[in-house]
Amino acid sequence: MKKEYFFYLLFLSTTFIYTQEKKLPIDTLVVTQHKTIIKGQVINYEAQAGRIPVWNGDGKPIASLFYTYYRRTNISNNTTRPLIFSFNGGPGAGSLWMHMGYTGPRILKIDDEGYPIQPYGYKSNPYSILDTADIVFVNPVNVGYSRIIEYEGKKESGKTFFGVNQDIKYLAEWISTFISRKNRWDSPKYLIGESYGGVRVMGLSHELQDKQWIYLNGVILVSPADYQVYPGPVSSAIDFPYYTAASWYHKKLPEELQKLDLEEILPKSEEFALNELIPALSKGGFISEVEKNSIADKISYFTGLNKKDIIENNINLSTSFFWKELLRDEGKTIGRLDSRYKGIDRQDSGNRVDYNAEMSAWDHAFTPAINHYLQNELKFKSDVKYNTWGRGHHSVRPWNKDNVRVRDNLRQAMAENPFLKVFTQSGYYDGATTYFSAKYTMWQVDPSGKFKDRFFFKGYRSGHMMYLRKEDLIKANDDLRDFIKKTTTKGKPAKY
Repeated sequence: MKKEYFFYLLFLSTTFIYTQEKKLPIDTLVVTQHKTIIKGQVINYEAQAGRIPVWNGDGKPIASLFYTYYRRTNISNNTTRPLIFSFNGGPGAGSLWMHMGYTGPRILKIDDEGYPIQPYGYKSNPYSILDTADIVFVNPVNVGYSRIIEYEGKKESGKTFFGVNQDIKYLAEWISTFISRKNRWDSPKYLIGESYGGVRVMGLSHELQDKQWIYLNGVILVSPADYQVYPGPVSSAIDFPYYTAASWYHKKLPEELQKLDLEEILPKSEEFALNELIPALSKGGFISEVEKNSIADKISYFTGLNKKDIIENNINLSTSFFWKELLRDEGKTIGRLDSRYKGIDRQDSGNRVDYNAEMSAWDHAFTPAINHYLQNELKFKSDVKYNTWGRGHHSVRPWNKDNVRVRDNLRQAMAENPFLKVFTQSGYYDGATTYFSAKYTMWQVDPSGKFKDRFFFKGYRSGHMMYLRKEDLIKANDDLRDFIKKTTTKGKPAKY
């Protein structure tokens, strides 16, 4: 009996251990010291991995955000060094993409064109901007190790966090807490946001000024999404130059265009999209047959697609059709976020691809890398899952898109802050947030045109995560350095 009783107690204790809810402390910090070489220079830095709470109006913690903060240490004073808050998109994407692919001190082991290679892992990033600025990689609620937390026996509703304006509000509060804790009020401050992160940081630029009294030097939009481009002739036409870029890459254009360099062709496609395609699509079913045929000929010329297919699509090509159609004769599809990637569908017919070829490659390389890196190099240990995406039990859906005014908010922030400048980076082969759509967003922020000299744009010969390609990783980081230097000039008064 005694033996049976012992095993019963052992079973109960084991069950208790393994059925406890996995939790992280809501306010914690692990600090490690590191050294690397960036652009030939030795850089000593400190990495802080931890969680800082989000507070409600009564001062109660309602969520806790996981972050990684890199601070250069082999300099005399870093309280006035540029500080960049880095956000990825989704909504519902962890910060690992730019962290382990772009600006951080470690990057994935990938080939020079950005394709993952096995065995997976990471290496030093000799092009990181850590020589120029300190960086904070932030994970919003339910991504990374960030979670909604209980207070006084209850949990805040997801409606508090999951929406454009909700997201902006609580993240601005969190950024203010971070700046105070880390003594960075004197630093020139920047936001960088990729994809949906572009929507996020456009809105944050004004929220930080208006509610937190934090004024920025720069906002950086990486392959930005825009929730204020609505379905219609404009949204269809501004994606069109991307079709030309992807067709050129896969050698599908007429010889006359194919022999030109990509950046010689794109202005021609852009001009057609603005001056001919938008007016034609605006006429809908009332366009004349003569004009419809003329436009179809030009679409075929700039994409290499069959005119008959273009006519059957009413000269209004969807991106999903294009991804399926461009390489149909080869039995392949092309990627959504990076159209250099090829996929293989179950059948060649149809108007939609079965899967996004590039995401399959990226997910299974980034996820093991960030988990191994955080636990082994940054010493942040946890049984809680690092959410690459906010899905399932820790979803960020539904996402509230009501009353989106981020363009206007950015314009207002720029009007109130003469120092604030905006830099957009896009990949020509990105079919999700296309480069010409990013240009269009830039043009629409300030209808007066009085801020034109405060906007900057750079295009790169890769996809959504243009930094995965080595040549663009180097260029894009150097472009960030140049932007930071342009926007941290001292001694100028804040006046028009």
